[in-house]
Amino acid sequence: MTKTILRALAGETLPTPPIWMMRQAGRYLPEYKATRAQAGDFLSLCYNPELATEVTLQPIRRYGFDAAILFADILLLPQALGADLWFVTGEGPRLSTITTMDEFDKLGRGEMIHDTLSPIYETVRRLRKALPEETTLIGFAGAPWTVATYMIAGRGTPDQGPAHALKAENRPVFDAIIDRLTESTIDYLSEQVKAGAEVIKIFDSWAGSLKGEDFDRYAMQPTRTIVQELKSRFPGLPIIAFPRQAGDNYIGFHQATGADCVALDDSVTPEWAAEHVQPHGCVQGNLASSHMVTGGQALIDETKRVVQAFSKGPHIFNLGHGITPDADPENVQLMIDTVRGKV
Repeated sequence: MTKTILRALAGETLPTPPIWMMRQAGRYLPEYKATRAQAGDFLSLCYNPELATEVTLQPIRRYGFDAAILFADILLLPQALGADLWFVTGEGPRLSTITTMDEFDKLGRGEMIHDTLSPIYETVRRLRKALPEETTLIGFAGAPWTVATYMIAGRGTPDQGPAHALKAENRPVFDAIIDRLTESTIDYLSEQVKAGAEVIKIFDSWAGSLKGEDFDRYAMQPTRTIVQELKSRFPGLPIIAFPRQAGDNYIGFHQATGADCVALDDSVTPEWAAEHVQPHGCVQGNLASSHMVTGGQALIDETKRVVQAFSKGPHIFNLGHGITPDADPENVQLMIDTVRGKV
């Protein structure tokens, strides 16, 4: 095993942590903007294997990251299940809502999703052939809770209120949505692995709004089910889980779910996470993405702080959230140079 990401995921402490960034293929790069314009719109870009491969490769060519992550979107899965999906410029995604059992019963399953998602699998196959030998290919999906919040509200919401309301008022429908998403996510990620993904990441972007038993039931349990089933199908497959803003619930998340690595947002300090989370396995994170905008000595200092804090255990350097469109590409290079000891 020579790929540094895979070594860290296997529990090895490396002298220099491997590095990649969430949303590393994106709107902060001029070459991405040009390719997106060529595609016409965001969904057309996601479903065009040639162009999706190109934007995935762009940050690898520019920066030499240790991993590439498939260019796609977590809402492609509900679209494949039969939900309507479109994007409003400047506002984000919109979906047809699922709030009743009649609406749920119209959702598909099984082979239906693969018919829609086959271009995504083709992108994975192309990437596996095109990437440098040393670069790890990461596939991904949204966690059931996070994807459900969009399906229930029809859009992103600041507090995931509609999903919490449905959970309180119509638990059978809510549970049916979570179960269908769990089952379909396993099938979706399995096809990504068959196509060539070497690592899987599960994004639970809204996990932090789940509290108490709800966190265990709707963040931990679905992730555990997905991890266990994928590992039974693909022994040795490394899996990263990202329960964003989980706070104290980061503690024990490795053991509770079977994930090889827990990704951390920047609401926890690296020193706290090194003490409470890293002893249980590899961690990923957690520089604040705002440093990619502001740069300067603060970027250098905070990058060194994260590296130092996690230096005694397995660590993959990353941001605490996705890089933002207003980031300066030169700050990304400065971060990389700092992690690799060139600054």
